[in-house]
Amino acid sequence: MTAREPGEQHRAASPLELFFDLVFVVAVSLSSQQLHLMESHGELGLAVASYIMVFFTIWWAWMNFTWFGTSFAVDDWLYRVMTIIQMAGVLVLASGITAAMQHGDFTIVTFGYVIMRLAMVAQWLRAAASVPEFRRVCLRYAGAIALVQVAWVLRLLLPPAAGLIAFFVLVLAESLVPVWAERDAHTPWNARHITERYSLFTLILLGESILASAGAIIDALDRGEHTTELIVLSAAGLVIAAGMWWVYFSREHHRHIRTLASSIRFGYFHYVIFAAAGAFSAGIEVAVDDIDHEAALSNVVAHATLTVPVALFILGIWVLTVRAALTLVGNVLLLVGVTAVLAATFVPTPIGMLVTAAVGTTLAVVAVELGRPPRT
Repeated sequence: MTAREPGEQHRAASPLELFFDLVFVVAVSLSSQQLHLMESHGELGLAVASYIMVFFTIWWAWMNFTWFGTSFAVDDWLYRVMTIIQMAGVLVLASGITAAMQHGDFTIVTFGYVIMRLAMVAQWLRAAASVPEFRRVCLRYAGAIALVQVAWVLRLLLPPAAGLIAFFVLVLAESLVPVWAERDAHTPWNARHITERYSLFTLILLGESILASAGAIIDALDRGEHTTELIVLSAAGLVIAAGMWWVYFSREHHRHIRTLASSIRFGYFHYVIFAAAGAFSAGIEVAVDDIDHEAALSNVVAHATLTVPVALFILGIWVLTVRAALTLVGNVLLLVGVTAVLAATFVPTPIGMLVTAAVGTTLAVVAVELGRPPRT
């Protein structure tokens, strides 16, 4: 194992990294499905809270491997096996998502998460042994991650109220590990490679959302009811998904990763973006249920399951990378588009909501295209 060159040109995601992403999307898809089912049954508060918790475990394990993979280079049998063990961990985690989200039982999710994280500890120890100049930071990562995993397992012994508090305490502990480990010297990450990895995962999430929503629409169409409304829904859903993609990829992102602070900000802020993309498909499926009169929610709440994730996604990428690249007019127009998406929540019909949200998303696209500063 060797350290990567931070300025390495033409660095592309490896087939192993792409395979890793696809396995992780299984867990994202299952969490989105449970979010939809719970929302449609009127359990909105529990659905959102449990989705936020489960999604952290998926996102954090993915992100840590991604940043490690951009810093250290090796592709031998041992590295592949350790990475596949992490994939096995996410499949274990995925099998426990239903119990975690519906019943608050995080036992299987915790074991799957710990499998992934301990495999990551082994990767950091190997890097420490192979790359002397980064031994200190690698050992810091390995020791801190291992310690937190012990705490995750012990959390399972706590009563529910204390366990819930401990969950968020351990989220904070996990979040502080990279800050502490890289305090004196950071690992040799490659900004272009990192942003490509995040971009590819965003594409996969949006693709999963389209697949899930298409499946729900096809099932509804097979029943031969509300055909016109479902056709409008599918068209509006595609416009919204395309708009989210357009805004995300409207600017290059690698320039926003220059220092440790900026890399932490870029990496951590994507939790909102990724979680919103995952929740978008649940919102489309709730809209299908609403059209079929099967959602146990008021119109406003049902509409919010779609409009809020879309608005959070666009706002997230605007704050992170787009805002600084737009003129004042462009920024104002984009915020008008986001406001229109949120205003769609209060439109009385599902179709009206979808069309309004599609118009708002389109305004955001117009903003990123017309809001470019003049070239000098």
